[in-house]
This record gives sequence, C-alpha cells and structure tokens, in this order.
Amino acid sequence: MRLSLLPGLCSLLLGVACKSGTPVTATQAVLDSADQVLLGMSHYVTESGVLRARVRADTAYFFSNSQRAELRNVHVTFYDVAGKATSTLTSKEGTHHWRTGDMEARGNVILIRNSDGATLRTEAMSYSQARNDVTSDVAFTFDSPTQHLRGVGFTSDPQFRNVKTKNLTGTGGQLVLPR
Repeated sequence: MRLSLLPGLCSLLLGVACKSGTPVTATQAVLDSADQVLLGMSHYVTESGVLRARVRADTAYFFSNSQRAELRNVHVTFYDVAGKATSTLTSKEGTHHWRTGDMEARGNVILIRNSDGATLRTEAMSYSQARNDVTSDVAFTFDSPTQHLRGVGFTSDPQFRNVKTKNLTGTGGQLVLPR
C-alpha cells in the first residue's frame, strides 16, 4: 500500500512546486516574442553619413515586423552636424523605430545640454527625426543657469533653443511670445 501512494504523492508535490514557481512577467513575454535580444546594445544613428546620435541600452528587444526595438536603461548622446556632442538623454526604457529614426523615452527621462548643463526632466518624451524635434505631453521641469521652468507638454528643437509649451511657469531668462 505504501508503494502505491508514493507516485501520487510525488505527482502532487511536483504539481505544487511547479505552480509556486516564478510567474510569467511582462519582461518574459517581451523576451519570448522578440526576434532578437541584445545585451549591452550600442547603435549609431546617422543621417546622410553624419553621426546624429549614439543609442545605448542594457537590453534591446528587436521586433522585425514592426521595425522597432524596445530598450531598457537607455543612454542617448545627440550630435550636431559637425559631429560635436550636444546633449545626453537617459531613461528607464524607450523605443527606437529604426525605419524612421524616431525614438521615445519613458520613465525618469533626463536630458542634459552639454553647452551649459541645462537639464530637462519629464516622464516621457519623443524625438522625430523627420521633423527634427522633441515633444512631450506630460509635466516637465527645465533648469538652466538662468532659468527654472515648469509646464505641461512642449515641442522643441533638440538643442532647446525654440521651445513651445502649455501652462508654463518659471523664473529668469527671456521669454519670447509667439506672434
């Protein structure tokens, strides 16, 4: 009688052990559906042979059908037409649409301008290569040596020389109103 209970007990214990394992998470689902996964990814974005950005990520999940890469722990350096680094962006995650060159950054997005250390902080921001602009529709703060600005949503050139925003508050600097 003891021997006949042993296989049933083993099956029960094995079933319980399997059910108490690690549940499938969103990251595992992305990992399972990605065409390629790169650890320590580095990618150079060029336009007409000129370096425009260097995109780095701890992990990149590539999806061929949608021609995009989902990135984790993102670090992007932007360059001007002369090849000089202009600003650096970091975020928890992002998306790179490699066909269009567009990028999205999400989660603790920080953009630092190299010329004066001006810093933009927001939770989400997008870059359009075709329009050569950055946009956001969520709250942001912008601090430079002469300004402290807060607002909700903006559109700007990548160097933040021409910024359009809504609900702007702040101190310092010069503000040029649209005509």
